[in-house]
Amino acid sequence: MNNDLQETRDFLQQISYDINVFFAKYFDGSIAWIFQVTSKILVLLAFYFIVDLGIRLFFNFLYKIIKKDKYPFVEALYQSKFPRAMAHVIALGLCSFALDSIFYKNMHPATKSILDVIVQIGQLIVIGSAGLRLYKSVEIYYILIKENYKLIAFKAVSQTLKIFGGVILFFIAIKIVFKINSGTILGSLGAITAVMVLVFRDTILGFVTGIHVATSKNLKVGDWIGIPKYNIEGNITDISLLTTKIVNFDKTVSTIPTYDLMSTEIRNYQVMTEGNLRRIKRSMIFNIKSFQFLTKEDYERLEKVNLISDYIITKKNEIDSEKLDLHNADNMLNGQQLTNIGVFRKYAENYLRNNPNIEQKEIILVRQLEITPQGMPLEIYCFTIYSNLEDYERVQSDIFDHLLVATHDFGLEVIQVNKV
Repeated sequence: MNNDLQETRDFLQQISYDINVFFAKYFDGSIAWIFQVTSKILVLLAFYFIVDLGIRLFFNFLYKIIKKDKYPFVEALYQSKFPRAMAHVIALGLCSFALDSIFYKNMHPATKSILDVIVQIGQLIVIGSAGLRLYKSVEIYYILIKENYKLIAFKAVSQTLKIFGGVILFFIAIKIVFKINSGTILGSLGAITAVMVLVFRDTILGFVTGIHVATSKNLKVGDWIGIPKYNIEGNITDISLLTTKIVNFDKTVSTIPTYDLMSTEIRNYQVMTEGNLRRIKRSMIFNIKSFQFLTKEDYERLEKVNLISDYIITKKNEIDSEKLDLHNADNMLNGQQLTNIGVFRKYAENYLRNNPNIEQKEIILVRQLEITPQGMPLEIYCFTIYSNLEDYERVQSDIFDHLLVATHDFGLEVIQVNKV
């Protein structure tokens, strides 16, 4: 290995010597020096691009022979172009080695100092770029293996490191360009710590929120959520360090501060979607003046309704049996009686229990709510077997279409329909 490096150094030194001799032969003084330096820069750039291309071809060869299905991280590395960034790092490192052979021998100190700064800054840039590519490859890896909660945690950590890493690289660049002592820079950082905390307040809060979301597993990218505070309902498309992006159902895009995910009420409907169930909770408001006891004609008519015929017959027999021993049995207020609203409530419940679009293992309720100045609400509470919006709305509309029309046969007057 040492022999190869020495041979490379000797080869570059020979090129440098030949360049010096060639231009010294045809030009004089400073003009020869300009051509010599320019030519050596072109040689160095050619050396850089040749080495960079060779390393990239080698990485591409490895990529083709590796089983990417078995190693998804390799696929993530190539999708993020990390091997290309590493080729830049290695090529520039070798250029730094070649610099001594091509330029530094018998070179003016000022020129050497400028070239040192340029190469070091270049190395800093390509190393920072490689770090960003590596960060992107880990993010792509979690997407490939569908680890959404780990992806959120990684984004919270990595984006924080990305910001502070950028700050550190910035101060290193200042150190290189202005040749400032590291202790001086650290002392300056201590002086501006309070300002940095103020500036990066949202970043710190976003970092904490990202960790909380990932560990609690309450939310992830793709979840259907609702945020009453902002009147937002849609799917999460991205949770970054500072903002969370939500695509609403009207195809608009909303962004909220990420730290709001920890301090604001969030309704996550994803569990309902994954369980393929969706709740119906809606009421019909009746005019109380339309409530009445069933008459003989009502009994005869409703006995022909299949969903409640058995119920009507059973209750009628109970009432008739009770009246045999009841004083003033002809008075409707004496003894038990059936009302049109009560029978309709039973009809609505049986209708839901016989509806194939309603999940029978979940709660099915038809209940009276507190009476309001508008009337008495009768609430339908059940779950459809569909969670997607189209089927859910179709089933809900079919149910209320039927029940609203059915109220006429029970002598009931609907004032309005409110969605709860």
